[in-house]
Formats: sequence, structure tokens, C-alpha cells
Amino acid sequence: MIRTQISLDARAYDEAKREAARAGISLAEFLRRSVAAALAPTRQRGQPWMRYAGALSSGDPGASQSVDSVVYGRGRP
Repeated sequence: MIRTQISLDARAYDEAKREAARAGISLAEFLRRSVAAALAPTRQRGQPWMRYAGALSSGDPGASQSVDSVVYGRGRP
């Protein structure tokens, strides 16, 4: 991992800190995820649908099974 330093105006810093706290992660992790999300469309040019992969997190470890139940009509085991 490469360490870098950035400058944010006070409002952006405060908002980013609040969002990080709301997500239960550090400011550094929030910024890493934000940069990754901003870069994802250029990484996934051949698969535009992939820009949404991982965009949401329910916190439910069985969420994929819930999706299968809705999409494929399969119940949870």
C-alpha cells in the first residue's frame, strides 16, 4: 500500500468523517473505497453492470441466498 496525503476543505472532511463513522470504518478506508468506486467504471468498461457490484452491503451473510430466492424462486436452505 502506498501512503499519500490529501487536502480537503473543512466541509468535505467533516462529511467524509461522518459517513465513515456511520459505516463503522476509518476515514482512510472510506476514502480508499470512494476512490475505488470512482475508478470502477474505467476498470469495468467491458462489463458496465459490474460498476454496481459491491455497491451495497446489507450486513446479512445470507443475502445472496435471499436474492436467489427472489430471482430464481429458491428458498433459503
